[in-house]
Amino acid sequence: MNWQALVPLIALLIIIFIVGVWAGRYVKSSATFLQEYFLGSRNLGGFVLAMTMTATYGSASSFIGGPGVAYNEGLGWVLLAMSQVATGYFVLMILGKKFAIVTRKYNAVTLVDFLKERYQSKWVVLVSAISIVIFLFSAMAAQWIGGARLIQSLIGISYTSALFIFALSVLVYVVIGGFRAVALTDAIQGIIMFVGTLILLIATIIAGGGVSNIMTDLSNENPNLVTPFGADGSLTPTYVSSFWLLVGVGVVALPQIAVRAMSYKSARSMHRALIIGTIVVGVIMLNMHLIGVFARPILPGIEVGDKVMPLIALEVLPNWLAGIVLAAPMAAIMSTVDSLLLLVSSAIVKDLYLNYVRPDASHEKIKQLSMGITALLGIIIFIMALNPPDLIIWLNLFAFGGLEAAFIWPIIMGLYWKKGNKYGALASMFTGIGLYVLSESFFPKPLGLHSVVLPIVASFVMYVLVSLATKQSAKGLRMDG
Repeated sequence: MNWQALVPLIALLIIIFIVGVWAGRYVKSSATFLQEYFLGSRNLGGFVLAMTMTATYGSASSFIGGPGVAYNEGLGWVLLAMSQVATGYFVLMILGKKFAIVTRKYNAVTLVDFLKERYQSKWVVLVSAISIVIFLFSAMAAQWIGGARLIQSLIGISYTSALFIFALSVLVYVVIGGFRAVALTDAIQGIIMFVGTLILLIATIIAGGGVSNIMTDLSNENPNLVTPFGADGSLTPTYVSSFWLLVGVGVVALPQIAVRAMSYKSARSMHRALIIGTIVVGVIMLNMHLIGVFARPILPGIEVGDKVMPLIALEVLPNWLAGIVLAAPMAAIMSTVDSLLLLVSSAIVKDLYLNYVRPDASHEKIKQLSMGITALLGIIIFIMALNPPDLIIWLNLFAFGGLEAAFIWPIIMGLYWKKGNKYGALASMFTGIGLYVLSESFFPKPLGLHSVVLPIVASFVMYVLVSLATKQSAKGLRMDG
C-alpha cells in the first residue's frame, strides 16, 4: 500500500469531514430547514459561488474520464474540451439576476419549484422530478466509479474496497451538512483542483522532455494525435462544434448548476463569480486534458483510460506530492457527488413528497426524510457502481444530454417568454427526452452532430408551436420581475 500518497488524501477527507460537521450546526439551528439544507440559506459570496460551480461541473468525467479520452484521441479532444470555458459565464449571464429574483419571489428551493410555480402544472413537476432522478443516477454512478478507480490506483486495493471507502466518506458529510457543507467544501476543493492540475502538467512536461519533444513523440506514433481531428479522424469540425451546445451553452439547463444561480447573496457576488469561475474552469480544463495527451509518450499502452490520471501522477511526481495532486480529482469527484446527491434527494423530498404526498409534513419529518433519502440514494448508487464500464465519461455525458434536452427551453423560455405555457413545456420535455434517448440508442451522431443537438432544436420548436396553439396564457411569472 502506498502510504506516502495515501496520507494527503486522508488529510483532505478529514478536513472535509470537519467542514461538514461545522456546516451541520447551521442545519440543526436553522428555522427554515429546506432553505438551509438545499440552498445554504441563499447566502453564497462570489468566491464560494464560483468555486462551487467550478467544482460541481468539474467532475470525474473532467478529471478522470476526460484525460483518458484525450490520451486516446490526442489534441483534438483538448480543443473539444475547451468549449467548457464558457460554462459559468453562460449560466450566470443567461439565468443571472432574473432567475435569482424570480426564484426568491416564488420562494423556490429547487429547479422544479421554479417550474411548478411558472407553469402551474402537476405533470410538469412529475416529469421534471422523474427526469432528474433517472438521468442523475447515470451521472452519480460515473462519479462513484471515478472515485473508486482513483483510490484503487493510488493505494493498490480492490475496486470494491475502494468504492466502499469513497461511498462512506462522501455520504457522511453530505447527510450531515447539506448544501452549506457542499458549497464550503467545494471552495476548498476548487483551490486544490486549480493548483494540483498546474503542478501535474508542469511535472508531466518535464518528464516528457519538454513540449516539443512530447509533440515529436506523438507525431511519430500517429500524426493525427497532433491535429484537431482525433486519432482516427472522427472529431470532425461539425461534431466538435456541436459539442459546444452540450458542454457550453446547454449547461444552463443542468439542475445541479442552475440551482447555484439561486443561491448567491447579491449581484456583486454574481459578477465576481462570473469572472473567477470562467478563469478557473479555463485553466483547469486546459491543464487536465493536456496532461492526458502528454501522458501518452511517457506511459504508452494504458488500456483503461480512466487510470491515466492516477498513473501519470504516480509516475512523474514523488509519492507524497502525487497524493496531494490526486486530491484534486478526488475533490472534483466528491464535490459533484455531493451536489447530485442533494439534487436527487430534493427532487424526491421537496418536489414529490411535499407537493403531492404530505404537504403538511412536520419540520422534523422533513429533516429525517431528507437525510434518510440522501443516505438511501448513496447505497443504491454504490450497488450500481459495482460493475463499471471502461470509460466513465460516456455515462456522464449521457446524463448531461438528457437533462439539457429536458430542461433547457422550459427554463430559458419560462424566464423570458410570456406566452410559454405548461402544454408547451410538456411537449418540449417529452420531445427532447424521447428524441435524445432514441438518437443515443439507434442514431448516434445524426448528420455528424452530437446526439443532443437535434433533440434541443426539436424541443424548442415544439415549445413555441404548442404554446401558441393552446393559447393559454402562462401564469405566475411577471416579465418585469
